[in-house]
Parts: sequence; structure tokens; C-alpha cells
Amino acid sequence: MTQDTISAPCRLSIVLPAKNESGAIGQTVARLRAHFPDSEIIVVNDGSSDATADIAREAGARVISHPYSKGNGAAIKTGARAARGETIVFMDADGQHDPEDIPRLLEKLAEGYDMVVGARQQGSQASFGRGIANRLYNKLASYMTGHRIDDLTSGFRAARAKRFREFLYLLPNGFSYPSTSTMAFFRSGYPVAYVPIHATRRIGKSHIRIFRDGARFLVIIFRIGTLFSPLKIFVPVSVLMFLSASAWYLYTYTQLGRFTNMSALLYTGSIMIFLMGLISEQITALMYKDSGAERE
Repeated sequence: MTQDTISAPCRLSIVLPAKNESGAIGQTVARLRAHFPDSEIIVVNDGSSDATADIAREAGARVISHPYSKGNGAAIKTGARAARGETIVFMDADGQHDPEDIPRLLEKLAEGYDMVVGARQQGSQASFGRGIANRLYNKLASYMTGHRIDDLTSGFRAARAKRFREFLYLLPNGFSYPSTSTMAFFRSGYPVAYVPIHATRRIGKSHIRIFRDGARFLVIIFRIGTLFSPLKIFVPVSVLMFLSASAWYLYTYTQLGRFTNMSALLYTGSIMIFLMGLISEQITALMYKDSGAERE
């Protein structure tokens, strides 16, 4: 892909959510400006208490500031709404992502995909624990979607602006916008691809706390699972309860010669959970029904 193609006016917007990134934002914007001189570079200043906004503006970015910190996901939504390009690239402002990888994402997007994610390779994770957690998230999300997901939580991605804006109402304000957007695209049948990248160590201090945000990510994945494919959560639980009820009934029948209240409770719970899954599946289908209009 030529430089003229990827940097045509109003064709490409690059959105960087930033909170207290004064140490990295100037260098990041300068590199983007050097590689994509005709693109729109938007820095969403999420209530920074340092000079992030001023440095980004001096480096050549269009700066949109939140009056207070709303969260990474909220900054992404602000940037997506403000972007004028037909294609939006989202990347971190802390220097982890290499602007030279953007053309590879755009080339893949041009093959007919609606979103392309930069999948971090081994050695790119900030810590061993976070790498283990991300692999767990990837496997769980792959089970939910029925598609292989190489990096559920990567914040480096390119998407068609029109498609991405359809799901702004689903995106949380915190750090889980990548997982939510990925699974929403899969649910709606929009093709998603992955391009291997290597993320370097960030400049400055991370805003993610491994235990607090790790537990939050896991809860969010199950929440997204109920939005994406509820029966894949409810059916296994229902089957487990049914088998437990049957095993307990077999034991009490052979040992006591009777059907106990515990077996009745487990059988009833199994049926109720299955019915809840069916209802959730119907609600999910209605949520993702194509209305032919862009959701805001």
C-alpha cells in the first residue's frame, strides 16, 4: 500500500486516548505525523493533570479534552465520534505501538475485513502475569465466539469508522473497550483479522492494576459472553446441575430408596438456568438486529 493511499485527506483518522502521558505523547504524535502527514491525528486528553494536551497540540495533533477523567473507553468513544476519516486507527499514546505497523493493519483491512487487530507476540506483554491472563481471556473469548482470537485486549487496531460507531453504545468507559468491540464485531458477522506486532515497553507508569483490573476484565468477559452467546454460558451450567441432580438421585435411591429435596432443587435449577439462557439468547438477537441505521 502506498503512502498516498493510506494518507489521503479525510480517509484516515488516528485516535490516541491519553491520560498523563506527557513523557511519551510528543514523540508518539511526531512519529505519526512523519509517517502520515495528511492523516487526522486526534489525542483525547482524559482529564490529565500534566501537560499532555499542550505537548500533543504542539506536536501537531487535534486535541479533545475531557473536563475530568472518564476512562479509556470513554476517550475512545469521544475520539470515534469526532473522527472524520473513513478508517480509524486506535493506538496507545504511551509509545508501546509502532506507527510503522499501521500500514500492515490497513493493508489487511483493504482485503475486506471490517476490523484488524494488532496481536502482541510473545515478549510483548508488560508482565508474566498479564501474559497468562491474556491467554486465558483469548481462549475464553474464542470459545464464546467460535473464532480464534489472538489478542482480545490489544488496544492497537484499525476499523471502518461506520462499523465501529455501531457499537459505541456497548462500549464501557473503562479499559475493556477492545474486548467488547472485538466480540461485538464477531456477533454481528463483521469479519475481524489479526496482524502480529511487537509492542515495546511503555514510557511512563501504567494505569492498569493487575489484580483490580484483571478481575474486572474477567467479569467483563462473562458479561460480554451473555451479550454475545448466552447459551454457551447457561447450557454448560444447566447440564452440570442436571448431571449433579441425577447423580445425587441415583445415590439416594440406591442408599435410601427415595427422591430427595436436593435432587428436586437441582433439577429445577437446571431447567430454570436453561430457560434463562433461551430468553437471554432472544434478547441478544434483538440487540444485534440490523436496523440499517448507524447507532450512536
